[in-house]
Amino acid sequence: MMFPFLSVLALIPAITAIVVALVKPTLSRYVGLVGALISLFYTIGVLVFVKVSSVLIAESLPWLPAVGSAYSLNLDGMGVVMVAVTVLLVPAVLVAEWHTGMGETGRYSSKTFVALVLLVSSFSLFTFMTFDLLLFYVFFEATLIPMYFLIGGWGGVKRGQAAAKFLLFGLAGGLIMLFGVIGTSVLSARAGTLSLDFIHLGQLNLNQTWVTHMIFICFFVAFALKAPMVPAHIWLPDAAEETTPGGAALMVGILDKLGTFGMIRICIGIFPEEAQWATPVILILALISIFYGAFAAIGSKNLMRLIAYTSISHFGFMVMCIFAMTSQSISGSIFYMVNHALATGALYLVIGYMIARRGSANVNDFGGIIKVAPLAAGFTLVAGLACCSLPGTSPFVSEFMAIAGTWSHYPVIAAIAIPGTVLAAVYILWMYQRMMTGPVTEATRKHITTDLSWRERLALIPLVVAFLVLGFYPQPVLNEIAPTTEYYMTSAGVTDPEAKIEEGR
Repeated sequence: MMFPFLSVLALIPAITAIVVALVKPTLSRYVGLVGALISLFYTIGVLVFVKVSSVLIAESLPWLPAVGSAYSLNLDGMGVVMVAVTVLLVPAVLVAEWHTGMGETGRYSSKTFVALVLLVSSFSLFTFMTFDLLLFYVFFEATLIPMYFLIGGWGGVKRGQAAAKFLLFGLAGGLIMLFGVIGTSVLSARAGTLSLDFIHLGQLNLNQTWVTHMIFICFFVAFALKAPMVPAHIWLPDAAEETTPGGAALMVGILDKLGTFGMIRICIGIFPEEAQWATPVILILALISIFYGAFAAIGSKNLMRLIAYTSISHFGFMVMCIFAMTSQSISGSIFYMVNHALATGALYLVIGYMIARRGSANVNDFGGIIKVAPLAAGFTLVAGLACCSLPGTSPFVSEFMAIAGTWSHYPVIAAIAIPGTVLAAVYILWMYQRMMTGPVTEATRKHITTDLSWRERLALIPLVVAFLVLGFYPQPVLNEIAPTTEYYMTSAGVTDPEAKIEEGR
């Protein structure tokens, strides 16, 4: 095996977390940020090296041969874009949460917060790059540990309860997935070659029986709990409300994407026939998530919960286009994961700045911010409009692809989903109107006395620039995703509907 580029990529944040734990608290934030930036630039270097040299940097070493598992890392198009968004979001979170854990802000020290953020990054990177089912399970579950402490260590007065709910739902999903992993291992052995490699498993000719259906259901339920989808969503609003804005951005932007990522990697990649068998029910659940999340966001008064509910709606769109199984819808779902992380991450951070100043997350406690903090109002508007897929922002591209790709196979489902895009504009613009416009309230004048600082702007600018640039020029990302989409379409044995050509043309 050549130099372990991918292992180093995932280990940089973990090694930095160890260093952070050993240095003085006053240095921990600087060390953590430097480590996150090294991870970002190293990732860019690896991706450029691969593109220029066309060298295969996959890694594979024996791990547990008795169960057919190996330490296998690789990067396909879906893995590349999710790794890229992870290493971009983590430095933004560290900059945004620069003072978290200092003084009386949290139960633990600031360096504990920094170390936990870096561990979330490391475990997520391993999960996005692994090509072994058991290894995927191990790192998928490992992400729960640092995120549990991030929720429970800082944030609101009910953070302990929210962290416990997050952990219990995560462990329940993990236990269900473990049954799926064991069942898949048995199926692989019965097929003649014991291996948990994703590519090998995708090539198995599994007969549709009640056993394969149950294994598929185990994986789907685990990923639906992580994503989250209705009715398995109830942990997310509480966790988002009680954690810090940066913690919420990590949770919704990276960890929850492991659910939709797994649906493509495992549900479609390994069990395509079972996925098609379950598609009608899954599409209905996706529609329920779209509208439930939207209406719950409209009715929410807590800003952190409001954004969490918007994410439930967006995850409904992602799941819908995953199981529509067209090249356009699958590419749209992968691109949607990236865009949602950028836009929702930026919205969580800028809203978090206002909550910290006001000392309240109740939307009714704000008003007239645009007159006292125009930069904050501007960033909120841009991030909010991106979340409701305004043309010119990258979420518009992915949402258009999602609906158009779904329409070609399931026009009725796509038509029902379209009003969900209108509801997105309702909850975002209503939130903005109540917070930012109108006369300056006495509470706003008293508490929000400063606009965004240079540090706060520094955290937001990379995310905003990314979703604006990709909104006008998404082709590099779509080109990266295309081979992955083609692979899963071929693996599933599905093709795009043929375009109808008018007679005589």
